[in-house]
Amino acid sequence: MEQGWQTLIDNLPAKTGKSLAEWKALLQKKAFDKHMEAVNFLKAEYGVTHGFANSIVKLSSDEQPAEADLVANQYAGKEALLPIYEKLLALLQGFGADVRVVPKKGTVSVIRKRQFALIKPATKTRIDLGLKLREVPFTGRLLNSGPFGTMCTHRVQLSAAGEVDAELTAWLKEAYRQSQ
Repeated sequence: MEQGWQTLIDNLPAKTGKSLAEWKALLQKKAFDKHMEAVNFLKAEYGVTHGFANSIVKLSSDEQPAEADLVANQYAGKEALLPIYEKLLALLQGFGADVRVVPKKGTVSVIRKRQFALIKPATKTRIDLGLKLREVPFTGRLLNSGPFGTMCTHRVQLSAAGEVDAELTAWLKEAYRQSQ
């Protein structure tokens, strides 16, 4: 299990008064149809903060997709982009043992102490790579973050594995360095 989720689970008793197993048992008795119904129940009945309530409901669900499934779903119909994704992943994981790759429903976050990169198959022919870079100017290739909003400061559009080059590697290394 991803380290962040494990830390959250370990902290549940101290922060919410119950372990994950206890919360799961409670939610199973209620059998909510919708995610937000269960979240609102925990908030209203037990005073759990929104973040913890949302996490408890998510972790209690039997429908959590595996990380590999999340990535496979992102690239369904966009398989031509997989060589770009795989090259990025190999490069990023080579930066150090402290790099964590966290697949989500539509993106893959790359985290050191904080997220420093975000990989998103934007179209059938393009990956958008978001970067967190402080005080780095935009260029013709290193664009404004665009659809990533505040999650990233910059974005690079990639259409071929060959575009994962020395220039991009330097930007990624700088984002990694800044995320300590």
